[in-house]
Amino acid sequence: MISVSLVSHGHGGMVERLVAQLRNCPEVGQVVLTRNIPEASPIAADSLVEISDNDLPKGFGANHNAAFWRCRQPFFCVLNPDIQLQGNPFPVLLACLEKEGAALAAPLILAPGGEVEDSVRHFPTIRSLLRKAMGGADGRYVVAAGQPPFSPDWVAGMFMLFKAQEFARIGGFDERYFLYYEDVDICRRLSRAGMSVVACPSASAIHDARRASRRNLRHLRWHLASMARYLWEAK
Repeated sequence: MISVSLVSHGHGGMVERLVAQLRNCPEVGQVVLTRNIPEASPIAADSLVEISDNDLPKGFGANHNAAFWRCRQPFFCVLNPDIQLQGNPFPVLLACLEKEGAALAAPLILAPGGEVEDSVRHFPTIRSLLRKAMGGADGRYVVAAGQPPFSPDWVAGMFMLFKAQEFARIGGFDERYFLYYEDVDICRRLSRAGMSVVACPSASAIHDARRASRRNLRHLRWHLASMARYLWEAK
């Protein structure tokens, strides 16, 4: 029923743990693991897992788009390797997608300590980003575990469950974004095409965030370039 796309950047141990958790989710019928850089992976291909090795590293959108073309299921799930499942979130997410008539659903994302992460936000604007830089509101929705589903502007790309037909209809991720803002952009395009996004706080997952753009100059440049592209194209 669900094809899951995972992209590893040397995340072998994390991927192994996440794949083991996915095996306990009967809704998952396919896992496409893309190894973006050479690595000695503990995961081997089998009846569930397909492995693709890139000759050269690709961006977030390009990797997940390539995995989508292998998708044999009616639902397509994008997962970061640093996600940990708390039980099986998929029955709730699938029910939420159908009940709300949405193209994309996402669970509540928690930090390892149990705090709610800011994975559900309003669309950024120049004004809102300046306000955030000055220490003001950062655009996040206030979300609590178990609250009813709602339709936010966008959900973060570490855990996105799409109806495969709608992902294809929107053309997948925009590959001009190399690493950041792909999630904001696809949610904006879904909205402009008359399709909705739903957040489902009754389902949750843990995200061990790396925040690379705060420590790595190259990631920071990618982040700023993607932000500028998004703001220009969202005008």
